[in-house]
Amino acid sequence: MSVEKKYLKSKPVCKVKFVAPEELAKEAKKIYLAGDFNDWKYQETMLRKQKNGSMATTLDLNPGEEYEYRYVLDGERWENDHDADKYVPTTMGVDNSVVIC
Repeated sequence: MSVEKKYLKSKPVCKVKFVAPEELAKEAKKIYLAGDFNDWKYQETMLRKQKNGSMATTLDLNPGEEYEYRYVLDGERWENDHDADKYVPTTMGVDNSVVIC
């Protein structure tokens, strides 16, 4: 999994591309993205199949902020991003991935 960031010069936006690798794409029929940016309502943000076999989605986020997130495979299995900027513990005893814009 990886995160690609692009800062726009024309306006204060950080375009973040969240990419689940081909291995996860093979394991799951659908991969969603849950996080602070969508109030953890993962059904609202589904990753789309890319030409290289991975699955990805791009979000416009605010520069200078941190967002917790996780990938959700088939609406059941929650996975962290091994390439996250950092991780933070939750009250549920697991860590969340964090992207820093």
